[in-house]
Amino acid sequence: MIMANYTDSNITQKVAKGFKPGFESSMVLTKTVDTQTLTGAGLGTPDFGEKVKFKRPMQYRSTKTADGDISSTAKNDLVFGNSFGEVQNFYTVHVDWSIIDEALRLNELDKALEPIGEQLAADIETDFGSFMIEQSGLTYGDVGTAVNAWSDVAGAGAFLDSIGVPKGKDRFYAMNPFSTTNLADTQSGLASGNNKLVDTAWERAQISSRFGGLSAISSNALSSYVSGELAGESGTVSATPVATYVSVKDSYQQTIVLTGLTVSTTGAVKPGDTIEFDDNGRNYINLRTRRTVMGANGQPIKWRATVVTGGDTDGSGNVTVVVAPAAINEGATGQYNNISSPITAGDGFTILGTADTEYQPNLFYHKAAFGIGFVKLPKLYSTDTVMTMPNGISVRVSRYADGDGNRNKMRFDALPAFACFNPLFAGKGWGQ
Repeated sequence: MIMANYTDSNITQKVAKGFKPGFESSMVLTKTVDTQTLTGAGLGTPDFGEKVKFKRPMQYRSTKTADGDISSTAKNDLVFGNSFGEVQNFYTVHVDWSIIDEALRLNELDKALEPIGEQLAADIETDFGSFMIEQSGLTYGDVGTAVNAWSDVAGAGAFLDSIGVPKGKDRFYAMNPFSTTNLADTQSGLASGNNKLVDTAWERAQISSRFGGLSAISSNALSSYVSGELAGESGTVSATPVATYVSVKDSYQQTIVLTGLTVSTTGAVKPGDTIEFDDNGRNYINLRTRRTVMGANGQPIKWRATVVTGGDTDGSGNVTVVVAPAAINEGATGQYNNISSPITAGDGFTILGTADTEYQPNLFYHKAAFGIGFVKLPKLYSTDTVMTMPNGISVRVSRYADGDGNRNKMRFDALPAFACFNPLFAGKGWGQ
């Protein structure tokens, strides 16, 4: 029997308040991207793998004329693109009510609930870290080379600058804790991101609030990927892929058929692999100026793409892959161009890295690259509490009974959807 001031009508509210600090303070990656609550008529409670819609930002081009007469120039197309976030599994922590009841009696509710919030946050962050790696379209540095100098971080920031990613406080470089040890000798002159005596996980994660145009943070939620069996091999593009914005506006991904690889190989190319296109003219351009991007060596930076969906080679050495970002070039007036000339059949490519190797890259990205939406779950019981935080994160707290088992229980549920708004705003970071 619980204390009189904890009635059935307010107990889940009391528990939600105790759960929130541990959950919210454990978020790191989630606090660097756009978050929102997913509600609305017709949404209901979507199932795992279903798509929910996010609006994709638009892009424009300007024209230059001698007299201001634009009657003969092509106008900007008003094309609305959507980013479809994929609904994840339900994330649930469920406990016996006796644990919560005893914590209430001992006035130790925070101690009981903090680990629950931390675990739920850790599971979501880890899966989101995996999603970020597979959706990050850029790659800076040499695949597999550890970051061991702050110039590697600054170089990633320079890359974002060069291709026209917006500047400001909303750009981040996330590294695993051991990457920070490689940089420790040169970190003494950098300002930390906070000065509090008691810090949240987010504040403790900040290494430098500003370096090379990026906020450097440490995260143990960064995931890894295993390269394909044919990483390190080269070949050619079998057929010219579609390179128009209209064809990719709702995915920003591109299907490419590769050929010239070792035949009949299972797991030939895997998600996370980086493909570099070798031909001259297949280079990054600035999204604003449309000028070719030059690297530190004074040479054009070759176009690279991240494999989202891999595959096995057939008996002729062909494999169809889906990559991000899509290489778009619609001619001189194309407002969504991002490559100096379109990829065509016969172009050479190399799958970077070493075959069948586990890699854990760092991540650099703009806040607008990714998003997480949390479905506002319906109540299971009238006494449930559906807690929505200021940043849009929503968690449901339910107390219920297992009549057959003669037990009272409590569950904490979150249902997120992960979205990539623009893979050109995010990349995998390596050393050089």
